[in-house]
Amino acid sequence: MMLQIPDILSKAQVAQCRQLMDAADWADGNATSGHQSALAKRNLQLPEGSPVARQIGDLIQDALGANATFFSAALPLKVFPPLFNRYEGGQAFDNHVDNAIRYLRGTGFRVRSDLSATLFLTEPEDYDGGELVVEDTYGQHRVKLPAGHLVLYPATSLHHVTPVTRGARVSSFFWIQSMVRDEGQRALLFELDTRIQQVAEAMGQKDSGVVGLTGVYHNLLRRWADA
Repeated sequence: MMLQIPDILSKAQVAQCRQLMDAADWADGNATSGHQSALAKRNLQLPEGSPVARQIGDLIQDALGANATFFSAALPLKVFPPLFNRYEGGQAFDNHVDNAIRYLRGTGFRVRSDLSATLFLTEPEDYDGGELVVEDTYGQHRVKLPAGHLVLYPATSLHHVTPVTRGARVSSFFWIQSMVRDEGQRALLFELDTRIQQVAEAMGQKDSGVVGLTGVYHNLLRRWADA
């Protein structure tokens, strides 16, 4: 399942992040690459341990925690601390699949990458190119979202970023280990939760059908989740 989630960050929060990022020192993006990615990746990245990366990462994690759609779709158990990249001057990231396990350097923290996320921090009209292209059994999906919006997609997907030929594309990216490992089960739970909310809005939270369906949702989550 691929999902676009609007307004993870407000325009004011995006502006705050960009002010900090634009004044920071950027490094070669391959500092965090695996062998396969290093052959395909041409971009800049904020160093993982930089104070700016930690400050903005904390802001993003707080925003994710407050977003009901993100929680319903991802059912997060662990979120890898957000990283930040910048593409300009023809830089791109060729086709690749994200590593299955991500380690936070210098710690024992690790995440199984069930889901990948990109949070756009540049308005689409401010740069040319830079589309995230995700491939699945239904073909290619091209994504270029307003600043503050996020796209969530299976980390198993083959994907790439097209060359940026004007301006700069700045974004945050990170991975999620879900409580529900199976992608199909996660998709069913998200669909069920969405329908329950729609029925509840029409019938009220105390409606017997809503109560019953909510019970089905939680019993399925209880059966499938590792928490």
